[in-house]
Amino acid sequence: MRDGYGRVIDYLRISVTDRCNFRCSYCMPLGGIELLEAREILSYEELLRVISLLGRHGVSKIRLTGGEPLVRKGVVDFIRAIRSIGTVNDLAMTTNGSLLGDMAYELKAAGLDRVNISLDTVDSRRFARVTGRDKLAEVWRGVESAIAAGLAPVKLNVVLTEALTEADIAFFIEQVTHTPLAVRFIEYMPIGRCGIKPGLSIASVKNFINAAGYGVLEPTTVMRGSGPAKYYRLPRAIGSFGFIAPLTEHFCPSCSRIRLTADGKLKLCLLSNQEIDIKAALRGGGGDREISKLFFKALEEKPVRHFLGDIRGGNNLAREMYQVGG
Repeated sequence: MRDGYGRVIDYLRISVTDRCNFRCSYCMPLGGIELLEAREILSYEELLRVISLLGRHGVSKIRLTGGEPLVRKGVVDFIRAIRSIGTVNDLAMTTNGSLLGDMAYELKAAGLDRVNISLDTVDSRRFARVTGRDKLAEVWRGVESAIAAGLAPVKLNVVLTEALTEADIAFFIEQVTHTPLAVRFIEYMPIGRCGIKPGLSIASVKNFINAAGYGVLEPTTVMRGSGPAKYYRLPRAIGSFGFIAPLTEHFCPSCSRIRLTADGKLKLCLLSNQEIDIKAALRGGGGDREISKLFFKALEEKPVRHFLGDIRGGNNLAREMYQVGG
């Protein structure tokens, strides 16, 4: 499938739930959250129909997100069912990692290829302040279990907020030197009514790494994934670093994805309010042809780029991050 600007769309991010066992301050608003009722969320059967139908049109990469996808019951069986469809060649998950320690081997056996784990600081007090939970030890156990289970490459998503310090970066340098982790620093995006401030810039993180005494970062293309990160290695390091800059370095021209929210909306861009409802067609007896037309309509309307922070777009997004599987 191609969108209106000729970009090949082969990657679907699916939010399987809006629920999460964390309360991260950049993801959920300070005033509380409004959770969907169970009947509003797409069933696994409905999601499998979407995956199967899109697979016929060339969508072969699937990422499961939330909320926190591991809090939804039956997710392991869902992964196994996705694999049985036969059109998916890359099945990944983004998770906070707190439940991964007990599930990593089971997820791998079911057919999950790899995981991204959100981890914005390794200081226990700052971690608890950002996530609302004192579970840093559980998350790190999840990281280690994911590596041991072969959910490779294991990527750590580090958002550049005020919680991240140079001490954290020094820790990540040590880990990348000795373990096959990909640590990805992500430029902070001001989405929703968040309660945290932006932190270090990507340039300052690169400068710190280059000055740490392990050598200078070298570009590398040896990294599996479908995202916009630019990857680098330090000499003799086992792992790598990635840098994602959605605001200062737009990667929109190479965008290959669409998103499906937990309540059945095709979201054309994370940083846009444009959505197309497919749940009504799924539950109203719509045939494959009718639903396919909605997918192609979404591609026709997919914007050329996001305008977050731009005078044309501002930061006026209708949904919080936890509602769209960011």
